[in-house]
Amino acid sequence: MQIECQNISFQYPHTDIHVFDQLNCRIDGAGFHALFGPSGLGKTTLARMIAREINGYSGQILSDGTEKILYTHNMERFPGWAGIGDIISSTTQASDLKFLDTLVDTFGVRSCMNARFSQLSLGQKNRANLIRYLLQDFDMLVMDESLANVDETTRGRIIITLKTLFPGKIFLYISHNMLEVAKFCRQVIVLRSADKSPQAQSIFGQDLMDAENFSMPHVERTMLEMVHVS
Repeated sequence: MQIECQNISFQYPHTDIHVFDQLNCRIDGAGFHALFGPSGLGKTTLARMIAREINGYSGQILSDGTEKILYTHNMERFPGWAGIGDIISSTTQASDLKFLDTLVDTFGVRSCMNARFSQLSLGQKNRANLIRYLLQDFDMLVMDESLANVDETTRGRIIITLKTLFPGKIFLYISHNMLEVAKFCRQVIVLRSADKSPQAQSIFGQDLMDAENFSMPHVERTMLEMVHVS
């Protein structure tokens, strides 16, 4: 399973701003991968290109064994006419209802399944929305700040659970939390401004499978490398 971006150039319509200028990067194999960098460098734009939601760029994005790509972000909303449990269950196959229960418990949203979406906190909204996507068929799921407003302990538990439950899937994770990215992702693609070459550099993360037991010096070394190449 692989996604490769080759010589991607792109500027926003009706502007002279180049977001990408001959950008190259590759996502290789299942697991958690990250897009990382300051705001405004095109992380969401590149993610949506990979998910085939944005066209109009030069270059090409090649996929090998990665055809079903979903994109989810932290501003998505549910319909407001029913409880979120009823909405999710209505679009879930009967064979997946037990799996839905597992996700609801792991994500810590059991107590709010009867509430309407508008009644939830921001973190609860993001977790409920992510569950919807995990119940669909996908080869790759792009998570654009999908765990924003969720506490650190719960985020770590969710990420470890996803790595355990979906060992053959690709997750492309976008977060501004450098420590989290360094700990849990096995590849970190660091985006740089369009006037730098290369515009994207890839480093190895720690790819942890345990949110509690880890070597801080190793994580710090990864974080320093992320800062160095940015």
